[in-house]
Amino acid sequence: MKRSKKVPLSEDDRSAMLVAAREAIAYRSDLKSSSVKPDLRPADFASDFDTTLPIVGAPASSVIDELIAIAGKGLHGHASPRFFGYVCGGSMPVGAAADFLVTSWGQNAASSWESPSAAVIEQTVCQWCLELLDLPPDSGVGIVSGATVANTQGIIAARDTLLQRQDWDVFENGLFGAPDVPVLIGEDAHSAPMAGIRYAGLGLGRTKRLATDDQGRISIDALRAELEACKNPPLVILQAGQINTGAFDPFEDAIPMIHEAGGWVHVDGAFGLWAHAVPDLRDRLAGVDGADSWAVDLHKWLNAPYDAGLCIVRDRTALVSSMSARGAYLPGLGETWEPSDSTLELSRRARGVPSYAIIKHLGADGIREMITHHCALAKHLADCLSKEPGIEIMNDVVLNQVAIACETDEKTTRVLERIQQKARVYPSHGVWKGRQIIRVSVINHATDHGDIDLLIDEILDANRTA
Repeated sequence: MKRSKKVPLSEDDRSAMLVAAREAIAYRSDLKSSSVKPDLRPADFASDFDTTLPIVGAPASSVIDELIAIAGKGLHGHASPRFFGYVCGGSMPVGAAADFLVTSWGQNAASSWESPSAAVIEQTVCQWCLELLDLPPDSGVGIVSGATVANTQGIIAARDTLLQRQDWDVFENGLFGAPDVPVLIGEDAHSAPMAGIRYAGLGLGRTKRLATDDQGRISIDALRAELEACKNPPLVILQAGQINTGAFDPFEDAIPMIHEAGGWVHVDGAFGLWAHAVPDLRDRLAGVDGADSWAVDLHKWLNAPYDAGLCIVRDRTALVSSMSARGAYLPGLGETWEPSDSTLELSRRARGVPSYAIIKHLGADGIREMITHHCALAKHLADCLSKEPGIEIMNDVVLNQVAIACETDEKTTRVLERIQQKARVYPSHGVWKGRQIIRVSVINHATDHGDIDLLIDEILDANRTA
């Protein structure tokens, strides 16, 4: 066998990395003026990709050149300050730069022994976020891919704890024959915790849906009635930031009532929990810090690159015992803190590093200012549109979400299609209280008054001509 000789970074590799970096900067520089929707959909340009398995490899630089040339046709403007669809953060440049390093470093962030820097950085992010969100400082935190996994982990920790309180060892016995764990959730909850209920084996069919008001908040009377009917301690899932309205469940009234029934409170706070970081907004979700677990995204209001979220559990032991693959050994905080003990994943990239860079860059004041600014822009948008005949604002604008409806569902659909087709701005669709809506989420770090004014002009123009 011939002796092989490899270099860690060839000239071809170096060229490929430099081309990619230059393209990333050029792409970000053009976000204000470029189309906010993809030029083509998959079926329109899939043939441009050579899907035949290559037998002989190509130079790294040519691979990157081809990716840039072809993939650009199918990129959505998620990072654009004029993208208002769904609830997508804008991937702040300093976070993207830190993400370059994460990919280049190639660390498996599961172990503090194998990747000390990643572990220390991520533990710092967890501590900073607990302080920012004004949640119990000794909580357990796992850095996960997003709110779906964060909700799932919180629900699993709740399930295991509630069964343990009934002398059932789910680790040894599984769920077959286990005592009942009642699950209560609002009618207008997001799909993420619903997925978590399924993944935890608790069953959507046996989950009780609680009545809600016109903003999507659970009814305290409905909650009280269901709690009184529970024979076993329940898991109750509350919401901080309804996806269409931004509304918050009545935590201050609900949480003590649930705890009195011996239950566990989990809060889906994917984007809305960030309001707890802002003193002037905190009263809107008063009492949320009394819950047992919380899910929150970092790639939403913190504007971290995809993907990053937090599962936070008040009792760190409950989180670690549910997630750890190390059996009964429960490491303490400090030097023995292990990232993998707080998540379902054993192998993963150091996804917390970009969030560290963003928090370091903005500081607590900068984060609070950004959230406040977005809420003010949403209110400005709603105030301006509400003056237009034939346009109705369907929600009380208490956060960054605005639900907009025209005179009929058909017109709402036409208006949205026109706006999206022009692609100067991009809101998304939704259904609220049986009506089609144009849903606007103001959450990109770079969005300013000019972007909102353009959005207003586009909606008014489409409404008047549709």
